[in-house]
Amino acid sequence: VQLQASGGGLVQAGDSLRLSCAASESLFSGYTMGWFRQAPGKEREFVACVFRGNGRTYYADSVKGRFTISRDNARNMVYLQMNSLKPDDTAVYYCAGGKTILSTIRFPEYYTYWGQGTQVTVSS
Repeated sequence: VQLQASGGGLVQAGDSLRLSCAASESLFSGYTMGWFRQAPGKEREFVACVFRGNGRTYYADSVKGRFTISRDNARNMVYLQMNSLKPDDTAVYYCAGGKTILSTIRFPEYYTYWGQGTQVTVSS
């Protein structure tokens, strides 16, 4: 299984970006699909996910109301729409898939499959 993330770039504060994640085969029926990010010198942190157990979406407090995760099962795609971007959102963004339970959706060690990362840089 491979995950391929794309859509990053350099934008100004307040702009929007949409990240895409393509899976080589269908993960969605049995996997939580999520987005994480890692800024220089910081640990990888949870951004958002679609939980496999109930199909609901979950977000980090720092992005709630600005970011939206969605998935297209027919195309094996996961998206992260990012609006009102801030300089603090600057990071490498990774898509991931894992057979998580609800209490572990925010922890990267519970995700098995990872994309290569896409850089998002937000200038002030």
